[in-house]
Amino acid sequence: MRFIDPRGFTADRAWGALDIARFDAATVRLHWTDQPYVWHVNDGEEVFVVLDGIIDMHWKDGAGTAQVTRMRAGDIVHAGIGAEHVAHPLGPARILVVERPGSV
Repeated sequence: MRFIDPRGFTADRAWGALDIARFDAATVRLHWTDQPYVWHVNDGEEVFVVLDGIIDMHWKDGAGTAQVTRMRAGDIVHAGIGAEHVAHPLGPARILVVERPGSV
């Protein structure tokens, strides 16, 4: 058994991660950040769970129109293959991400 307190986790850089587990087709990683990521398109499924902090998730709908959804601790988003998005934290945040190994 391995117990992890995400509230105490920090990294030496934005989006630094602690690898928690790797399954056949997925990794589970705890990320710490205080800076936005980069716009990217998923090449696989992704589940994004805000554990601590607030994230403004910028994403594009099917018509390519930019949207923003505010996420707080406990909020979960599933981004499917081809989903274009970028996460912008409002201050420090900790996020659990489940995605295929090597995904952007």
